Amino acid sequence: MAPSTFDWVHDYPAAISVCDTKGTIIALNRRAAENFHRDGGARLVGTSLFACHPEPANTIIRRLLRDRTANTYVVEKHGRRKLVHQAPWYRDGEFAGLTETIIELPAEVPTKRRD
Repeated sequence: MAPSTFDWVHDYPAAISVCDTKGTIIALNRRAAENFHRDGGARLVGTSLFACHPEPANTIIRRLLRDRTANTYVVEKHGRRKLVHQAPWYRDGEFAGLTETIIELPAEVPTKRRD
């Protein structure tokens, strides 16, 4: 199957950021650029993730890069909740860095059990 040239990520309604194995930001979709506009928005591409985060976040990022693992949590700020999912990405089967997806959550999120 040939790879698609359809760029669904750019307008995806969640913030998606991508860094390489050294923590350099290599891509932001539109929502991520808007989300981080106070820090430079799209101009963050080419800069270090470590300059954007305080400790202990940088310690967590270093661990995720080293161990090639995922991290998921919910953050609450100004009464709004967001789901943050950081996960490794791969290019041609080789570890290539981390992705971060931030999804704004509605006030109530139902849990659906499927046993």
